[in-house]
Amino acid sequence: MPLPWIWRAWLPAVAGRAAFILCIPGARQWQLPTPSPVQPPVASRWQRLLALLTWLLLLLAASQPQWVGEPMALASSGRDLMLAVDLSGSMETRDFVREEQTIDRLTAIKQIAGAFIERRVGDRLGLILFGSNAYLQAPFTFDRKTVRTLLDESIIGLPGKETAIGDAIALAVKKCSESAKSAQSAPATVTPPAGRRVLLLLTDGANNAGQLTPQQAAQLAADAGLVIYTIGIGADEMVVRTLFGSRKVNPSADLDEAALTALATRTGGRYFRARDTATLQQIHQQLDQLEPVVAESQHYRPIQALYDWPLALALLLAGGLMTWEVQRRPCM
Repeated sequence: MPLPWIWRAWLPAVAGRAAFILCIPGARQWQLPTPSPVQPPVASRWQRLLALLTWLLLLLAASQPQWVGEPMALASSGRDLMLAVDLSGSMETRDFVREEQTIDRLTAIKQIAGAFIERRVGDRLGLILFGSNAYLQAPFTFDRKTVRTLLDESIIGLPGKETAIGDAIALAVKKCSESAKSAQSAPATVTPPAGRRVLLLLTDGANNAGQLTPQQAAQLAADAGLVIYTIGIGADEMVVRTLFGSRKVNPSADLDEAALTALATRTGGRYFRARDTATLQQIHQQLDQLEPVVAESQHYRPIQALYDWPLALALLLAGGLMTWEVQRRPCM
């Protein structure tokens, strides 16, 4: 606060100089008359008071004032729930029926899993989309609406036409481990403590791409304490029309149920088979029972920054003082 007075005491006073605002280079060659020294007018008392007020407002803004609200309850189960959704080319198969309309497998997942996401109050949700490669579409967050929006915007074949189940699991293990480390180092009022970590894997095929096999990825998940629930998507029968008439085929012939069951069993989870939308919805309801939304009591205080008000007033006063100074000084 006393910095302006110290600055004024240490610096020598400026006297005997013309108080010009604009200096013109090369003005001597124009043979302009040399101006007589002009002493700048002495600042009035109210100007000094305004300058002092401006300085105090700047100090107040630099101190970052905040308004801390009343404590509010925050639902948090301490669970990290990652969804890994298959976007391989086989997800285009239209063997699901919802509201008397035939839809493809991904559309069924979007509708059923979207409602499942909305119910996961207190869980931190993440989203992985995989095909030939696995990508993190949404990191762990409490924002369920954003996770559902990203799932609804997913497109079949975007990460490739093949199925890299092992890479998807490995990516989930990596993100869950990173989340656990950050949760342990962060304050409890900001991030929930490291708790149960769950992966919900939805696929309709077998692993035929990627760097890791499902068995290798399952070992990584078991070592990291990640529980995997696997869901096999696809009907057992489907009527296909050909040039020789209609015939029944098995659209889920490529589904590797043995591998998915082994994945779930090795990590302490379960394997589910979704043959239609009703079964898929029942599976998500069972998952709600297996992983109940039991919220722990946590509280936080909403904080609102207030530095912008004194800063804006200080800039307004400083602008007014500078404008008045420019108008009263002689110029050339």
